[in-house]
Amino acid sequence: MSEWHKSDWRNKPRIQMPDYTDQAALDAVEAQLAKYPPLVFAGEARRLRSQLAAAGRGEAFLLQGGDCAESFEQFSADGIRDTFKVMLQMAMVLTYGAKVPVVKVGRMAGQFAKPRSAPTEVKDGVELPSYRGDIINELAFTEAARSPNPQKMLQAYTQAAATLNLLRAFSTGGYADVHQVHQWTLGFTDRAEVERYRDMANRISDTLDFITAAGVSGEQAHSLQSVDFYTSHESLLLEYEEALCRLDSTSGKWLAGSGHMIWIGDRTRQPDGAHVEFARGVQNPIGLKCGPTTTADDLKILMEKLNPLNDMGRLTLIARFGAGNVGEHLPRLIKTVQEEGANVVWCCDPMHGNTIKSSTGYKTRPFDSVLREVQEFFGVHRAEGTIPGGVHFEMTGQDVTECTGGVRAVTDEDLSDRYHTACDPRLNASQSLELAFLVAEELSALHHDRKAATA
Repeated sequence: MSEWHKSDWRNKPRIQMPDYTDQAALDAVEAQLAKYPPLVFAGEARRLRSQLAAAGRGEAFLLQGGDCAESFEQFSADGIRDTFKVMLQMAMVLTYGAKVPVVKVGRMAGQFAKPRSAPTEVKDGVELPSYRGDIINELAFTEAARSPNPQKMLQAYTQAAATLNLLRAFSTGGYADVHQVHQWTLGFTDRAEVERYRDMANRISDTLDFITAAGVSGEQAHSLQSVDFYTSHESLLLEYEEALCRLDSTSGKWLAGSGHMIWIGDRTRQPDGAHVEFARGVQNPIGLKCGPTTTADDLKILMEKLNPLNDMGRLTLIARFGAGNVGEHLPRLIKTVQEEGANVVWCCDPMHGNTIKSSTGYKTRPFDSVLREVQEFFGVHRAEGTIPGGVHFEMTGQDVTECTGGVRAVTDEDLSDRYHTACDPRLNASQSLELAFLVAEELSALHHDRKAATA
């Protein structure tokens, strides 16, 4: 890789980023952030790369999920716990179906900035900058609220640090002990899903009892009492990313200290753009969103720039086409990857291509469309003989009504009941668990196909 420095992105075209009007205030915030400890450590990022490599080979499966955009106002310990809990549930369901470990990556502790389709919005004849996430400005439609404020980066860092502290405690402090699988049932999950989950939990408990009776103990038993849980976000606000970038003394490589995994969005993946330039120089695993406009030529350049050593686990391609469009676009991108001999992890994001406006005026995502895109993703990989390595959901452990459909049949009229998102609609706990069972069925079928092929 050519010589790289963490500020090189400043010489590249930048889009989807705010123009701060007070340069001195921005400089002061960046200088302060640069003195703070990194939020994550290089050894953790390397471990995640290794686990993602296993997902790329079909020996593990990636579950990536969490908030559309984290909020300062809605930040709470209960919210973190509930999302962590539903991800544990989903991971357990997927492990049971796929018979492989599940790599758990939250859209948490850094998912504060959002790209927008337009730089400004107009209400009642007044034009103001678009809301770009709490790390940049505020949702309220006033000139003061919508003005980019660099101080918000410091608040984002503090919230991310607190979130990570709690996640680490949950992951290793006994809460994630697989023997507690029965206690993870959420009170508001649909009764049918609860019964299905409880049945699976009973079978897992029986297996654990057998393992204990067989005398498995020590380190193997300890591995059932804790989980690896990683954080990820879109690395959109590059002033924040650069300020938390650190040189790893062990490897001599740069680390994006803001999160274990960072990704480049579908709107910011220009091969010569600032976001690609920053991501190419850090050792973290990198995600790349691939939409319908992703061309073969761009993908070839991006894979070469972001993963020049062609390491499995370094680059995850996150496909987001929309239900009904996967068959048109995914096979051509798979062909491009195969022609290049590139090692990538294929992941399905069935959320971002399926956003619609409901009859009641709310932005929503029909559960049926989300499910259909997942099924199409698996169907294409089955036809191509390639490995579906993971799924990427916008979801919450809260009992929200933001996506229509699912077992509980949320309707357009229900959306106003508990519509809490500041940005895009999220699956609630019940819908997330239902989707996990459906993905597990796809993985179980793949598992049986592989067993049959090697028999």
